[in-house]
Amino acid sequence: MNLPGYPVFQRTVLKLTGIDLDCYKGTQMERRLQTIMRRAGVRDLAEYARLLQTAPARVKEFQDFLTINVSEWLRNPDKFEELQQVILPELLKRNPVLRIWSAGCSNGAEPYSVAMLLDEIDPFGRHQIWATDLDAEILKVARAGVYQEKDIRNVSPERRAKYFTPVEEGFRVVDRLKARVRFEQHNLLSDPFPKDFDLILCRNVVIYFTEEAKDELYRKFHAALKPGGILFVGGTESLLKARELGFASASPFFYRAEK
Repeated sequence: MNLPGYPVFQRTVLKLTGIDLDCYKGTQMERRLQTIMRRAGVRDLAEYARLLQTAPARVKEFQDFLTINVSEWLRNPDKFEELQQVILPELLKRNPVLRIWSAGCSNGAEPYSVAMLLDEIDPFGRHQIWATDLDAEILKVARAGVYQEKDIRNVSPERRAKYFTPVEEGFRVVDRLKARVRFEQHNLLSDPFPKDFDLILCRNVVIYFTEEAKDELYRKFHAALKPGGILFVGGTESLLKARELGFASASPFFYRAEK
C-alpha cells in the first residue's frame, strides 16, 4: 500500500467498523480508496479518517463501498440445480435435519433460495438456516424479503407464484420461507464461528481478501462443518490448497470437509 497515512487510517477503520483492512488485498484496496476519496472530496487518508470520525453517514458509505452488496436468487442457476439434485439429497441421507450457514448473505437472496429448494425437497423439514452479514443495513433488507424483477430473474414463473407475493415495492417472499431463515450480523474476520454445520455457503465474498485471510477463513469453515459437510463457494472462486485446508473436491465449487 503506497498511500501515505495508511496505518493510521487502518486503525481508525478498525475502531469505527471492526473491519481489519490487513485482510484485504493492498493493490485493490488502494484503487478503491482512491475512488471513494474522490467521491468524498478529500485529499488524503488523514483527511478522510477525520471525516469518518465526525460523520457517521460517511462510515456507512465506506462500509457499503467496501463490502459490495450484490446478490440475486439462484445465482449461477446450474450450481443451485446441482445443490438441489445432488448435494442436498446426499446431506439429507446423513442428517434428516440440516444446519446451514449462508455467510456474507447480503440482501438475503441466497439463504432464501436454499430455503426454497429445501421446501421443494422436504416441505415438512425443520432445517435451520443461519444467514449472516457484516452490514446491519443490508440485513434489514434481507429480513423484509422484498425483491425487484432483476433480483428474481432466475426464478421460474411457477416458483414465483408459489414463493412470492406481488406488492407495490416488488415481490415479497412468503412468510413460510421467511420463517426458515434467521438473520444476524457477523464479522467473518473477527467473530467466533458456530459448529456442526452440514452446509456452508460463502460465495463471492472473499474475492478482495488476501490469500492469508482466505486460508484462515477456510480453515475456520472446515472447523465449523461436520465431517462430510459441504462448503459451497462462488463461481469466481476456488480452493487452490483444498487438501491442505482439509477439503476434498466434491464437484466444481463444492468442497467436502474431510476428518
